[in-house]
Amino acid sequence: MNVAFTCPNCNHHVCADVAPGDATFACPGCHRPIAVPDDAFDGGQLRRCLVCPSTDLYVRKDFPQRLGVGIVAVGIIGSCITWAMSELIATFAVLFATALVDVVLYLVVRDALMCYRCGAVYRTVEGMSRHGPFSLETHERHRQQVARMAGQRR
Repeated sequence: MNVAFTCPNCNHHVCADVAPGDATFACPGCHRPIAVPDDAFDGGQLRRCLVCPSTDLYVRKDFPQRLGVGIVAVGIIGSCITWAMSELIATFAVLFATALVDVVLYLVVRDALMCYRCGAVYRTVEGMSRHGPFSLETHERHRQQVARMAGQRR
């Protein structure tokens, strides 16, 4: 499996390959070894984050959100321009083309597993189905925890 994360020691962006049998993996920036927790894998399937102590992971599409918003924005702008030119068929053609691009990308792009707490992204992970989709409640719980910790440091 491939894991992309920000090193907790040096804030360097790291992409590393980790196998279920590995005991550690290292940050190429600071060369600090990161120990793989003993309970991280269950039968070759990822149970918890390898970077932080969180067990809260969710499945999402491995697609840059900015690119998705850009595609939608181009579709909106294109349809507005054709609407202003009184081209009704072209307006709907632009909207349908935008929707078609969205559906094709949804079908083609693979899933990734992401940690709520540290934002680590896991690609090519077996058994992703045991983790659910994004939950706003879980996300808010982790966001509030970070806010409380920041308030206590002051």
